[in-house]
Amino acid sequence: MSKLKIAFLTPEFPHANIGSSGGIGTSIMNLSKGLLLNNCEVSILVYGQKKDNYFFEDGIHFYQIKNIKVKGLSRWLTQKKIQKLINKLFKEKKVDVVEAPDWTGFSSGIKTKCPLIVKLHGSDTYFCHLDNRPVKPKNKALEKLALQNAKGLLSVSRYTADVTKKIFQLKRNFTVIPNSIDIDYFSLENNNTRENTILYFGTLIRKKGLLELPHIFNEVYKKNKNAKLVLIGRDAADVISGNSSTWSMMQQLFDKDALKNVEYKGGIPYQEMKAQIMNATVSVFPTFAEALPVSWIEAMAMQKAIVASNIGWATEIIDDNINGYLVHPKNHLEFASKIVNLLEDNEKNKQFGQEARKKAISKFSLDIVAKQNIEFYKAQINYD
Repeated sequence: MSKLKIAFLTPEFPHANIGSSGGIGTSIMNLSKGLLLNNCEVSILVYGQKKDNYFFEDGIHFYQIKNIKVKGLSRWLTQKKIQKLINKLFKEKKVDVVEAPDWTGFSSGIKTKCPLIVKLHGSDTYFCHLDNRPVKPKNKALEKLALQNAKGLLSVSRYTADVTKKIFQLKRNFTVIPNSIDIDYFSLENNNTRENTILYFGTLIRKKGLLELPHIFNEVYKKNKNAKLVLIGRDAADVISGNSSTWSMMQQLFDKDALKNVEYKGGIPYQEMKAQIMNATVSVFPTFAEALPVSWIEAMAMQKAIVASNIGWATEIIDDNINGYLVHPKNHLEFASKIVNLLEDNEKNKQFGQEARKKAISKFSLDIVAKQNIEFYKAQINYD
């Protein structure tokens, strides 16, 4: 039996040659590792690149694709360029199935000779719905078309699938397979936990609750003057106020003394993130809009106690009061109280961390999730 060959079409991937990457890229990287462990071949097709290029590294075929720029036709011409590449790879028996994310419905204009799968990581329409703000009609139309045209539909969480199905009025169903992480990479070879250290990592943006976090930390600081908040992630503009920096907005919301105990490190390389998570006493994620955040699972794998948002997808990751606390981000006092509890109660902190790692291993490890994806891909191509 020949190897199953999977290609991922994506605007991002965490690699020095490719550029910055967010959650979609990290999710694809982790799944790729799991697929390689299960004797599959993996190709990454990254569009929006500075040049056309191919390279092979760590068992993965990388195809960098430069977008074609012609006013009014750039998207369509780039899609046709990608379509030609995918169909060429399929003809050469280098690809059996292609997976693309739902974001902006980029795959809607690509017709492939092999099955094309669309996975929900959270579309623009989905996030606008959760943020209660208008979506560009063009994006909504293209995202719906991409979902309607796909051979198969995946979602990283049941919540994201249900909300997406409702807002697009889709008749089709989604298979839910969560994101995965490399448990071995996030191993526990040394424990350098620093006391009273609260860590948030992810983009500094309103939808992730970053305008609530200063209010939460102010309450924490009132009860624990030694508490320190560490923020890691790139700064982002605020779509509602038009401010070019969420970090600048946050600084105005901290109490003067509390702000002295806040450290913003900016974005750091993925390879350095592990040590930063290890340093934390508690990880916090007061987010309003996610699909299934990899960052939460990484903190769980590092045996960290977590206080996170209780919205939608959250219960598919964390079991409240077993491997973390779930609180609504607007409930600043309660959110802060849970953080203080985990800073001061070492036994509870340790217990939550141990249970969190167990959950990460049993539900989100590479091999378990990769096997679920392989079964799904094979069903789409009647693979034998």
